[in-house]
Amino acid sequence: MEIKTITVTKGGERLDSYLAKSLDYSRSKVQKLIEDGFVTVDNKTAKAKEIVKENSVITVEIPKPKGLDVKAVDIPLDVIYQDDDVAVINKPQGLTVHQGSGTGDETLVNALLYHLDSLSGINGVIRPGIVHRIDKDTSGLLVVAKNDTAHLSLSSQIESKTCKREYIALLEGELKQDKGRIETFISRSTKNRTMMAVSSSGRKAVTNFEVLERKNGYTLCKFLLETGRTHQIRVHSKHIGHPIVGDPVYGFKNQKFKLNGQLLHARRLSFIHPSTKKLVEFYAPVPMYFEELLLKLGFKNYK
Repeated sequence: MEIKTITVTKGGERLDSYLAKSLDYSRSKVQKLIEDGFVTVDNKTAKAKEIVKENSVITVEIPKPKGLDVKAVDIPLDVIYQDDDVAVINKPQGLTVHQGSGTGDETLVNALLYHLDSLSGINGVIRPGIVHRIDKDTSGLLVVAKNDTAHLSLSSQIESKTCKREYIALLEGELKQDKGRIETFISRSTKNRTMMAVSSSGRKAVTNFEVLERKNGYTLCKFLLETGRTHQIRVHSKHIGHPIVGDPVYGFKNQKFKLNGQLLHARRLSFIHPSTKKLVEFYAPVPMYFEELLLKLGFKNYK
């Protein structure tokens, strides 16, 4: 166990933000340390959102990293780009990103451990390399960090919104607006704790949308995320009265088509490369099952 002591030279900032800068850690890693009781301020239990005061003494206990005990599994993986810092994966529908309750060893992380030579350790044993997630039944692009320096860079870009993520989805009904911005709070549903819901409090969620095409009672829509809340696009689509086709949780109860999940695909991803500092952009076309339904309904503007 390593112990670090920091004397605050300038107050007025949230504890988690202040520590992230002081320790050169991601904010999520600092929040985990605080949550697990490894941080005190003036010998008192700390809270992530408390405001630090000048001359306060912050004590941080940093546990020794555990060995990686999530096993590597030979699961087919579409790695569309890879170098020493990052890997960009085109995740298929049906694959969970990391282990959780009842997931077992059939996750993206298990596949990453098999196919890649290294992964960042910032998010611990269960989520090595994972900078951001997409839902199990959402397909498409996500970037994986292969070392801690790259992870910090990518996390910072997501927080500052310089990492751009574009999704495409097929919505129920014909959306009247051509484009717009959905800004709400999202929190856990009070009726079902496995679901998220628009609420009067919670975490701010912002989604920008643009209609690509309308056909036969459906809308093909492009989404750009400003925030990355759990189930954000799915919740916001339901909120505006046009849930995503095939969504078993937020969609219509009676689905017309036999699908294995929502028709939501992360098709474009761009970020500043951690080492070269150049903008890189990646594209993944919609999966075959998605394209087949679009063609059946007469859509053309999906590429």
